[in-house]
Amino acid sequence: MLEIATMGNGILTQKALRVEKIDASVASFIADMFESMRAHRGLGLAAPQVGRSERMFIASIDGDGPRAFINPEIVFTSPEEVVLEEGCLSIPGLYKKVRRPEFVKVQAWNERGRRFNLEAEGLLARVILHEFDHLNGILFVDRLLPAAKRRALEEYEKKLRI
Repeated sequence: MLEIATMGNGILTQKALRVEKIDASVASFIADMFESMRAHRGLGLAAPQVGRSERMFIASIDGDGPRAFINPEIVFTSPEEVVLEEGCLSIPGLYKKVRRPEFVKVQAWNERGRRFNLEAEGLLARVILHEFDHLNGILFVDRLLPAAKRRALEEYEKKLRI
């Protein structure tokens, strides 16, 4: 099982690099990511969260999963936004309300090297946007207003000390 990088690990604040070749090693890594995500009861997991600065993530939502996104590009987000609680395997135990678009269109490649387009709404859209943020070095707490982010980080640090 892959180790999950937690907040404070520099890889989580870096922009991930494009995957140049989708081959058997990428497919094997994605399979390992799914195993790790399931073991930690996640809905999504990005490569930087498990120590690889590469532009890929996975998502598995009841009714639509599991799915791998390699070199994803967000091509559209709706102007309608929704505020819902989010958590992150890299910030265990912290949950905060985050505003995100309700709908997203994404282009990516799967682990077999096939390009696909996907339109998603609701929870799947949120997971895609959350994981896409990881590829750009953005954590969900970075989406909070400054005062709320400060309080969230203080809360997280307090949990770590307990």
